[in-house]
Amino acid sequence: MCEVIILFDGFSRKLDDGNMHADCSCTLIKGPKLIIVDTMTAWDSKKLIEALAQHNIEPKDIDYVVCTHSHSDHIGNNNLFLNAIHIVGLTVQRYDIFYKNPQISNEDYELCPGVKVTATPGHTAEDITVLVEMIKDGEIKLLAITGDLFEKEEDILEPTIWKSLGIPELLKTQSITRSRIINIADFIIPGHGPMFRVTDNMREIVNSQIIQ
Repeated sequence: MCEVIILFDGFSRKLDDGNMHADCSCTLIKGPKLIIVDTMTAWDSKKLIEALAQHNIEPKDIDYVVCTHSHSDHIGNNNLFLNAIHIVGLTVQRYDIFYKNPQISNEDYELCPGVKVTATPGHTAEDITVLVEMIKDGEIKLLAITGDLFEKEEDILEPTIWKSLGIPELLKTQSITRSRIINIADFIIPGHGPMFRVTDNMREIVNSQIIQ
């Protein structure tokens, strides 16, 4: 079973001048493979290297870089991890080779036992989520690292948060995908907030928000 380490909690908040102050969650998965999910902005390289060093890991040790989508605050340090296979949205690449298969949009892609990538379109058309089986409180639980499919826990009660940040044409798709993921996940690491435990009440709220 894999160990999940949240290197940095994401955040987002609007500033008084109308600009956005934000950075994404960054997660390390330790198991048969070393996986980093979402590499933050290009200005975070030093602190990311330092955070990995605290776990005796160097960038060269990482096997997979997974970016839940290709926005700049989620891919900024991919070039630190030159030995890794890179999965950015639905694209799987190593060096200058783009893999024809697997087709992530059609089926889940296993990175190692207990860790897989699944297509979760909505925030963008090529969003993906990393699903991790982990031990929590002595039981096997499913953790979903969703990127901006879920902006933060608060967007469950305030859906205008995720609706205002996504692509208008994909709002219906995102509402359906959010429902699918929250119905299978025990915990969620959202794109711009700390991890939260999923409750039945949350599932009911998200299910009620599906756009018909």
